[in-house]
Amino acid sequence: MRFTRLLFIVAIFVSPATAQQPVKSNIKAGFAERDITPDIGMEQPGGYGKSYHRTFHDNCKVRVAVFDDGKKKIALVGLDTLVVPRAVVLAARERIQKECGIAPEAVLVGASHSHSSGPVGMVQPGEFDGAPEPVRKLAYEESSCADAGFLLRLQNEIVTGVKAADAARVPAQTGFGYGHEDKVAFNRRLRMKNGQSWSHPGAGNPDIIGYAGPTDPQVGVIGAWDIEGRLLGTVVNYACHATTNPGGISANWVHYLEQTVQGALDTKAPVVFLQGACGDVTQVDNLNPARRPGPEEWARLVGGRVGAETVKVLLSMAKGTDAPLDVRQTVLHIKRRPPSAAHLKKSRELVAAGKPALPADPTEYIFAKEIVMLDYMISVAPVVDVEVQAVQIGPVVCVSNPAEYFVQYGLDIKKGSPFPFTFPVELANGFVGYVPTEEAFGPQGGGYETRLTAYSNLEITGGTQIANAGIALARQMNPAPVPEPPKAPPFTKPWSYGSLPPEKE
Repeated sequence: MRFTRLLFIVAIFVSPATAQQPVKSNIKAGFAERDITPDIGMEQPGGYGKSYHRTFHDNCKVRVAVFDDGKKKIALVGLDTLVVPRAVVLAARERIQKECGIAPEAVLVGASHSHSSGPVGMVQPGEFDGAPEPVRKLAYEESSCADAGFLLRLQNEIVTGVKAADAARVPAQTGFGYGHEDKVAFNRRLRMKNGQSWSHPGAGNPDIIGYAGPTDPQVGVIGAWDIEGRLLGTVVNYACHATTNPGGISANWVHYLEQTVQGALDTKAPVVFLQGACGDVTQVDNLNPARRPGPEEWARLVGGRVGAETVKVLLSMAKGTDAPLDVRQTVLHIKRRPPSAAHLKKSRELVAAGKPALPADPTEYIFAKEIVMLDYMISVAPVVDVEVQAVQIGPVVCVSNPAEYFVQYGLDIKKGSPFPFTFPVELANGFVGYVPTEEAFGPQGGGYETRLTAYSNLEITGGTQIANAGIALARQMNPAPVPEPPKAPPFTKPWSYGSLPPEKE
C-alpha cells in the first residue's frame, strides 16, 4: 500500500497533465520524416573522384517541421545529404506552394553535409553536356556525380515530407534555447611557423603554432509540444562537419544525435537538424595528441554529446503559445573567381599527361582536372545565384546560405542579428562550395578550403556579401519575446519543517 501511494505521489509531480495547461495557442506545429536511404552500389559523395557505397549502417532521412501562426506558414527541412542542388529546391518549393499553400521563400531546405549519404553531387546531370569531349569525360567519368533518379526521389520526398508535417499540425507550445558543446568540434585550420594557415596539418606536427580560427559551441534548439505536453518534434542547429562516417550508408553523427534525443525522452518525435556554419570546423582536433577514435566511436561521441546538450535545453526551456512567423529572402549574384592563364595552362598539361598510377600521389592531377572543369563552367555561367534567407520562429531567426561557410561568418551574423537566438544554416537551398573569410585569402591564409575548384570558386568577397545580406534580412524583422516560466505564487509563510534554529541538545 505504501509503495502504491509513493507511485501515485511521483505521478502527480511528473505528469504533464497536472501542470497548468494553456487554454489556447496561437501557433500550430507539425513534424514528419521520410526515407532517402540510397541503394548499395550508388555513388558516395564528398570526394573529387568516384566512390561507391558497399555497406549499410543506418537510414538517411528527410526531416520536416512546419509552423503556422494563423497568418504565415513556414517549413524547415533537414536532409541527410552532402548538399542539396538548387534545382531540386526550386522544383520542390513550386510543388509545396501548390499543394500546401506555403510560399516558396518560406521553405528552408538544408543539407547536413553527411559524407556517407546519397548521390546528390558534385557534378549535376547534364551540367557538362555542352563541354568539349575531354572535359565531359573528366566530369562524368572521373568526378563525383549526382544520380538523376535519386535527385527526383529526393525532390518527391521533400514535398511528401512537408505535406505530411503540414497535415500533422496541431496547437502547440514552443520553447527556444541555447546549449553549449565545446568538446567535439574543432577548427581544422592551423597557423604554421611558415606564416601560412594549413588545413589538417596533422596531430603532433612541430610546425603548428595554434588554431587559425574559432568554433561555435552553441547548440540552438527549438522544441514543440502539443497542449498536453507531448513532444511533437525538435529543431537543432550546430556547427560541425558530418564527416565521422561510421561505416557504410549513414546519416553520419546526426543519426546518434537523433538516437540520443529520442532515447532520453522516450519519444519518436522527429529531430530536424540544420547544419551551422562549419566550413572550417570538423570533429578532428589537430592539437590533441591522443589516438583518434574509430569511425563508429567518433560518430557516437559527436552525436551523443550534441544530443545530450539538446536534451538538457529541452528539459530546461520555458514554453509559450505565441511564436510569430516571418520570412525574408534575397538572391545575390556573385562572380566566380577564374584561374589565371598560367594556372589553366599548367592544369591542361597535367590532365593531358593522364592520371598517375598508384602509388603515385594523384593530388596535382585531381586539382588540375578541377581547374579544367571550372574553366568550362565559367564560360557558361560566370555568375552564381546565391540565396540568402531569414526565417523567423518567435525569438529565433534561421539565417541560411548555400555555402560551406566559415564559422567566423556565422559568429558575425549572430553578433549582427537583433534576435536572442540566431541559427546560421549553411548548405541551404543550393550549394556553392567553400566560402572562406577574406582573411583566409590574405598573407597568412591558405589551406584546402581556399583551393580553386569546380566546386568552390566564389569571388573572395563572397562570404562578406552573404553575411551582410543575412544580417540585413534579420534586422528587417521583429524578434518575439522569449517565453518565461510561470511566476511563483505570492509568499505566504516559510516551510514549517525548516524555519527553526539549530537543535544542539
